[in-house]
Parts: sequence; structure tokens; C-alpha cells
Amino acid sequence: MFGRKAAFDADLNHRVESMLAEAGKEELLPIVQMGEPVLRQQAQPYKGQLAAKTVNRLLKAMRATMLEAPGVGLAAPQVGLGLAIAVIEDHVRDDEDDPRQIDELPFRVIINPSYEPVGQETASFYEGCLSLEGFQAVRRRWLDITASWEDRSGRKHRQRMHGWPARIFQHETDHLSGEVYIDKAEIRSLSSDDNLSEYWAYDPVPSEAARELGFTIS
Repeated sequence: MFGRKAAFDADLNHRVESMLAEAGKEELLPIVQMGEPVLRQQAQPYKGQLAAKTVNRLLKAMRATMLEAPGVGLAAPQVGLGLAIAVIEDHVRDDEDDPRQIDELPFRVIINPSYEPVGQETASFYEGCLSLEGFQAVRRRWLDITASWEDRSGRKHRQRMHGWPARIFQHETDHLSGEVYIDKAEIRSLSSDDNLSEYWAYDPVPSEAARELGFTIS
């Protein structure tokens, strides 16, 4: 369970409380952009460094910030905190034939998350990041994973994830090790949001983008 007195960090707790106060009633936190050192650092495992009231307020603000952006995940380093905490949430679209295998992903807090691939199958699709605004690129990821994490009470969870929910979990967990999706993306696929919408968004499978822009998908 979290909340051990030995792990409490008064200075960090004060910093987070100050961030939340600056966020105001809407509880929207600034999302840091590429170039900020915190995005490239290994996040500290969360062991109860924050007071229960503070961490609950932080998680609420992170969710509000994620939804407002809008996004489907947000990691603590993206709001300037080097803690192994993230929030994820996504919902089924109207298109039942979407090859990205989007599925319902109810809101959840993932603390100290990790994942392991299940099998060898991968999928390559465009994805973006709230800390690299205005661009997306094709990234190959594991199609199936075993996801592990702790919730806000410190309870351990382990779950098989598939398709788009698995991609979201991988993306946010990678943030906590200082990795950003673009690090392993097909760099020639990089597209502005406007160009993606105009040229490639009609078909989520980036096969035509691969031919026209000169990259390989597998």
C-alpha cells in the first residue's frame, strides 16, 4: 500500500500542490513539449511520495488535462513530474471495421506500470503525442501484451491487452522510461496533423503513405 511515511517527500508534495493551485478551477495542467529534460529521464517509482489528498487531486487534474487536449493517455512527466504515474482512457468509435482494433478502455490510473509482449505479432499505425504537438508518425508496436501496474491504493494488477488499448498502454509506459514514440517511429512517415488528415487519414493502414513517403511497414 502507498502512503508509507518513510517515502513521503514534503518538498515534492508542496511543488505538486503549487502546480495544482496554478491550474485553477478547471484543473488543466500545462503539457510540456519535446526538449524538456523531464521527458528524457527515468521516472522515479511511486512509493507514496505524495499525500493521499495531493495524489488524488493530481490524478483528477491529469485526467481533465488529457480529455481537454484531447488525448487518450497522459504520463506524469508530460506535466513536468518525474514520477511513474499515468492515466489512460479511450472509447469505441463508430467505425466497426477500423483495422486498429480500437476497443473500450475505461479510465484507469496506472502506477509503476510495465508490459511484456505476448507472441511476436506487431502492428504499424500512425500515432501522436501530446508532448509533440502537431505531428504524427507510424510506429510499430506489439499487438498483444501482458500489462502490469498498481492502482492508486497500491493494489497490483495484471491484464492481457490487445490492439489499440495495448498501444496506448505501451505509449504511456514508455514515457516513464524517457522514451517518446518518435524514437522508434518510421521517421519518413512523419506528417503534420493537417497533412495526415488530407492525405492519409482515410485509411488507418499506412500502406499508401509508405509507398508515397518511402518507408517500410511490417
